[in-house]
Amino acid sequence: MTKAYLRTLHGLRRDTGFALVLLVILLVVNLVLNPARFQPSAWGSLIGLAAPLIGAAVASAPVILAGRGGIDISVGPLMGFVNAIVIQLLFLKAGISSPLVIIPAALLIGAAIGAINGALTTLVRIQPIVATLGTYLVLTGVTLTILPAPIGPAPGWLKALAGPWSALPLIALFAAWWIIRRLPYYDQLMAIGSDDRAAYTAGVDVTRVRFIAYVITGVFAAVAGLMLTALIGSADPNIGQAYTLISIAAVALGGVSLAGGRGGLVGASIGAIDIFLLQSVLTAFNVSTYVLQIAYGAILVAAVILTAVQERAARGREV
Repeated sequence: MTKAYLRTLHGLRRDTGFALVLLVILLVVNLVLNPARFQPSAWGSLIGLAAPLIGAAVASAPVILAGRGGIDISVGPLMGFVNAIVIQLLFLKAGISSPLVIIPAALLIGAAIGAINGALTTLVRIQPIVATLGTYLVLTGVTLTILPAPIGPAPGWLKALAGPWSALPLIALFAAWWIIRRLPYYDQLMAIGSDDRAAYTAGVDVTRVRFIAYVITGVFAAVAGLMLTALIGSADPNIGQAYTLISIAAVALGGVSLAGGRGGLVGASIGAIDIFLLQSVLTAFNVSTYVLQIAYGAILVAAVILTAVQERAARGREV
């Protein structure tokens, strides 16, 4: 094994150690509480249920890695917007059902929204959370205008992507990230996330790199929106917003530093699986949605504190 691979493996263990331990604990608890649901024969349906949350967490990660408070809270509404556009405008009104049209259209929508967020934060220099909050509100309003009430169905090929086949768009996301990791852009992204002033001094175009991160997040969120559409098999104007905060909690739980420059999509996806398993445990006890919200908040705070402690310890070892 190469030294680079060993460093990557060590970094993965360090960043996702807590999330991995929690994953094992939650999996054991779920197996005890509901063994039938977690039999190997049911794994396909479980992947389908968890896929939109994993996609939302993966989509949220690139802008967070870019640093400077790059939290995009419009990921959830963008998923809902793609859901509404695909079903209401393209499929039901325009009669377009071909994946050769629907998939590129969804990706272009995601890239366009990501570019708008990127321009607001990097060119206009609005605080990321303020810029993406504005996008959040606009997308929510437009989605409700296009689609005042749930409607369906989805195209047959898209509904077929639920269940085991939902692994295909997830594989596509990780394949795209695998390619990005092998480009000079990835090193630049992590560099500006760690210290954008030092990266700028070294000749990195900080504005361009951060702008592209928002575009990547938009494209990934569009894919997550397609996975959400496949899961529910219809369009619902209110479902996307639910993924906004839990996706950020999943990213933090997965060891991605909210300050930027540390972590990755694997950790974000592990954090998302943890939250999915936690949802399953709490559902088994018939707890209310209010308790779920409390759990999400507690997870986010605990994950941020743990990440801060790890970063402080790492700096201490370097000194």
